[in-house]
Amino acid sequence: MSLIIDCHGHYTTAPEAHNQWREAQVAAHKAGQPAPLYPDIPDAAIVETIEQNQLRLLKERGADLTIFSPRASAMAHHVGDEAVSVSWAFHCNNLIARVVDLYPETFVGVCMLPQSPRATLTASITELRRCVEELGFIGCNLNPDPSGGHFDHPPLTDTSWYPLYEEMCRLDVPAMIHVSGSCNHGLHATGAYYIAADTIAFMQLIEGDLFKDFPSLRFIIPHGGGAVPYHWGRYRGLADMLKKPDLANHLMNNVFFDTCVYHQPGINLLAEVIDTKNILFGSEMVGAVRGIDRQTGHYFDDTKRYIDNLEISVEARQAIFEHNARRVFPRLDRHLARQGR
Repeated sequence: MSLIIDCHGHYTTAPEAHNQWREAQVAAHKAGQPAPLYPDIPDAAIVETIEQNQLRLLKERGADLTIFSPRASAMAHHVGDEAVSVSWAFHCNNLIARVVDLYPETFVGVCMLPQSPRATLTASITELRRCVEELGFIGCNLNPDPSGGHFDHPPLTDTSWYPLYEEMCRLDVPAMIHVSGSCNHGLHATGAYYIAADTIAFMQLIEGDLFKDFPSLRFIIPHGGGAVPYHWGRYRGLADMLKKPDLANHLMNNVFFDTCVYHQPGINLLAEVIDTKNILFGSEMVGAVRGIDRQTGHYFDDTKRYIDNLEISVEARQAIFEHNARRVFPRLDRHLARQGR
């Protein structure tokens, strides 16, 4: 029996006590005081937020499993310092682990990392290791711009990232390249910053030779790859001008796009331009775009409909819905095999 795996889910509906603690943590940091104790959040609060939202929508829309991580816009690596990020990531990831424990056949965990603009990646490596080896997570979200919209961090190909990549390869986990909230008033977070960062990340990878050093490293660029599929000819041409190999060999054994593209023509373009092996089904439901499309009468983020409407083979559809995710996330494949799926 084939599965439908949503590779891009965030806990955007986390219990209010969790969100209130974050506000108190940030306020305490600004005041130079210790953060309050993290609240005791009962299972019932988690059950209520999940069953009324993500779980309900998964059932209604016909998906089977979501790769689930903390709310991306709330990672806010530019807020506070490294200690603030370490504590926040710890509690966010533990909350995801509790969701997974409550619904082990429906959710699988991906962690946020405690990045901070002026910090090394030591704490991020420690948290990644904890989440994978102790909590059973299968990947991480990696913020290429922890400054929150100023893009003053070294590119993803810089050797400062290499210790994290080494650990990712050791653990055999991929990263979704995902920025967080924007503190740049010229960059709307989900409409401008996210899409710009996706596109910038891809161009950074073109300019470098990262996958020569890390041939097993894998990145998912969300939101359909930003502007990349629409400008595929530009990036092929730039790679040629930069004396890089063809993109099929230079990047596309290691880089994948999801289907968080909220209209049919966009998905049609993605499927036409990008090889099927590089596309993973994702919805980011209850995320950036939550309303109903007046032209179709359906929710924008009901992305399964768009895949169902593609004129592709049964094998290609199964690859997008299931097989590609199991290949990009080997720990997911082993997790499902243990469940007999």
